[in-house]
Amino acid sequence: MKKLSYLLLVLAFSQIQAQKDFQGMAVYETKTQPPKFEGMRAGNRDITPEMQKNIEERMKQMLEKTFILNFDKSASIYKEEEKLETPGQGNGGMRMMMSSMMGGGGTFYKDVKNKTYTVDKEFMGKEFLVVDSLPKLDWKLEQETKQIGGYNCYKATAVKQASKTDFRNFRPKNNETKKTDEAKKTSGETKTNFEDNFEIPKEIVITAWYTPEVPVNQGPENYWGLPGLILEVNDGRTTILCSKIVLNAKDKVEIKPSKKGKVISQKDYDETVIKKMEEFREMNRGRAGGPPPMGR
Repeated sequence: MKKLSYLLLVLAFSQIQAQKDFQGMAVYETKTQPPKFEGMRAGNRDITPEMQKNIEERMKQMLEKTFILNFDKSASIYKEEEKLETPGQGNGGMRMMMSSMMGGGGTFYKDVKNKTYTVDKEFMGKEFLVVDSLPKLDWKLEQETKQIGGYNCYKATAVKQASKTDFRNFRPKNNETKKTDEAKKTSGETKTNFEDNFEIPKEIVITAWYTPEVPVNQGPENYWGLPGLILEVNDGRTTILCSKIVLNAKDKVEIKPSKKGKVISQKDYDETVIKKMEEFREMNRGRAGGPPPMGR
């Protein structure tokens, strides 16, 4: 009897230790469909098909990225994979600004146990450390299933408020809005700026696919809250898809938040970015010529 109790104790301790040491890594590929520019204007000029093709190709390159998610039972870090730029493809300041406006940052740390996150961001030459509570989505668990990389996944949907500082949420204005703006421009009330061609929806629908076979409350970016690792997320324009999973690798990764930058809440950071974007927009409003250069 004593021997059996001892074995049960050892087994329980081993399970606790295994959970404590559990760690995984997931690779995610992100792709965002660039907005269409047909019929749009930049300054006092129409965007030609050649300009349109060039802009869309440049944006496509900047919007296709690879990220690494390292996770354990209670926390994770999500970071863009470092790559050497191909000569002649550098986009300089434009790339940095676009990165900041596409949810970009350094290390995105999620603590699902305490429901907080920390992410270091650089914007307009300043370093910020955004610390805030994890957004809680009201996930609706669906019955639909599919396989991703050999894992059985289940569908979940949610609706979230669109961020005004994430360029991926920008949508081309509909025809009615364009007609109103065109009427104002014709009457001399305003001049067309490149950014005036876009608007941001109030809400966006999120579709996620998670697998209970990896039982962690984690996912890419700030997504979490499902009974299994999220392997795919789509908001209609952007798709984040897991391409590789490694569980309990021999070499462990230290999962901890960054400490560099001025500590700021998400709300205050968004207000700072929006203010600078508006200043930039007003400074360029009415200027003749094409859209901001995308690098040479």
